Amino acid sequence: MKIIWSDFSSQILNDIYKYHKEKAGYPVAQRIKTKIFESTKQLLKHPTSGQIELMLENLGEEHRYLVEGNYKIIYRRVNEGILITDIFDTRQDPAKINDKNRKPSK
Repeated sequence: MKIIWSDFSSQILNDIYKYHKEKAGYPVAQRIKTKIFESTKQLLKHPTSGQIELMLENLGEEHRYLVEGNYKIIYRRVNEGILITDIFDTRQDPAKINDKNRKPSK
């Protein structure tokens, strides 16, 4: 089993890193990014350890999430392993998780 990052989740993580690097500096940005990566490692041994993401139940893909700091790490099981589909800032309106217009910055 392996951890796979979707293009979307990778870009969101990059946006989070860039934001914190600009606002709080490199050490803070690096620490947040590292904590997010480290928290996903538990999924290799315990893929169902995260709670079910109720806001995505309508998709029928059994999305779950872990919380690291202010971020929900959204994932689901796939044949190849664990697919990280999104990193969602919990300080936002929870309904935004389903917003079709939500896109990473370029």
